[in-house]
Amino acid sequence: MMLWLVVAYLVVSIGIGLIAAARVHNARDYIVAGRNLPMYIVLAMVFATWFGAETVLGISATFLDEGFRGLISDPLGASLCLVLFGLIFARPLYRMNLLTLGDFFRVRYNRQTELILSICIIVSYLGWVGAQITALGLIFDILSQGAITPAQGILIGTAVIVLYTLFGGMWSVAITTFVQMIVIVAGLLYVTWLASDMAGGFTTVISSAAAEGKFEWLPKLDALDILAWTAALVTMALGSIPQQDVFQRVNSSKNENIAVWSTALGGMAYFFFAAVPLFLAYSATLVDPAMVERLMAEDTQRILPTLIVDYMPFTAQVVFFGALLSVIMSTASGTLLAPSVTFSENVVRGFFPGMTDRQLLWTTRVTVAGFAVIVTAYALSTDATIHHMVESAYRVTLAGAFVPLAAGLFWKRANNLGAGLAIAFGLATWLLLEFTMPEGDIEPQLLGLFAAALGMLIGGYVGPRNHHRPHAGHHRAAAATHHAR
Repeated sequence: MMLWLVVAYLVVSIGIGLIAAARVHNARDYIVAGRNLPMYIVLAMVFATWFGAETVLGISATFLDEGFRGLISDPLGASLCLVLFGLIFARPLYRMNLLTLGDFFRVRYNRQTELILSICIIVSYLGWVGAQITALGLIFDILSQGAITPAQGILIGTAVIVLYTLFGGMWSVAITTFVQMIVIVAGLLYVTWLASDMAGGFTTVISSAAAEGKFEWLPKLDALDILAWTAALVTMALGSIPQQDVFQRVNSSKNENIAVWSTALGGMAYFFFAAVPLFLAYSATLVDPAMVERLMAEDTQRILPTLIVDYMPFTAQVVFFGALLSVIMSTASGTLLAPSVTFSENVVRGFFPGMTDRQLLWTTRVTVAGFAVIVTAYALSTDATIHHMVESAYRVTLAGAFVPLAAGLFWKRANNLGAGLAIAFGLATWLLLEFTMPEGDIEPQLLGLFAAALGMLIGGYVGPRNHHRPHAGHHRAAAATHHAR
């Protein structure tokens, strides 16, 4: 019965996405929803895109293992990223009126910078999207009591997401995400209320977690520990900023004030609501300690779903798994679209400058399908946890893309040489340390960030200044260049 209700929910989601697809008339509609989205939808997209499988299944499992100390990257770093993007980066980027972040690197620097950093951004999405479809496989396996294997669940879930994202693009993502956010919030609050009663009350759960030291989050007064803590925070807080999915939501806004405040408020909402799965997971340790102990040894990501299936009434199970599917689908659809758009616009179109709008639209759709196949293969082949896949996704963009983006927006001396050296120094340092010292005391991507900053400084003072620089009035020129390519 439960499985058929899930199937019905998936069919409804596909229907909503396909109805929204009727609004797509050109590539701009498909990629940024014609820049027509109001505050409540953009805020919902920002929140729901980040409130994904890793939040419900991944970080809740990590919380039981390591306490809040293990969650410095997400939700703390992830929330900080959205607040920083909204308050600092959203306004100047929105004014440029571009389709992708790759377009910024072309306009501010050159084609070579655009191509290299666009590829870095695309690669970073393997872990992010892979985490979502891995979670889908887990859910189908649990709901079917093993009749559908995790691998089969991954294939089914991916097919559903691809179907409505393929046709509707950002319009489908926006409308389905708004509906899904309502289900997420209402569903998880209802289940949390039931779990609190079973565990002895809200105060009992919180005091027990505090007594175990689960809320300790600051680093020890030790240099290496402080560096490790900082690396975990910075990898998500800064490494997630040069990402197409965040930029795409900002750029879909009806005006720049919506772009700024929907992103910042979405980040704050994400941080506070991420506490809900943590509360649920810890409640399980009080409701059924034996089950938690067994699954801690097998797969901690199954603790929360098992609690719901074994102890909650049927209505609560329907609500929880409906919310969980909403969480996963909203994140997966948005993060599947982002790298596909980057590939078609900043990789393919650069080699075919005469591409028409219609050709760009269909190239993006084909890329959505192709990237889905690649990510599915990755998800089926890796043994990494959902939280680890997401946490690792942003190392490449932290080392290679953050400095060129930040310097390009806010430093007059940023130039082509500086961007090239930042990319070369940052990526080379990160990759060298990643392969030669993977278990080193200092995270390789943090040293890659410092190396990138050094490269930008050297290039900025040694090389000639660029003749163009993005500003509030540059978006028309950028758009004109974009359409003439």
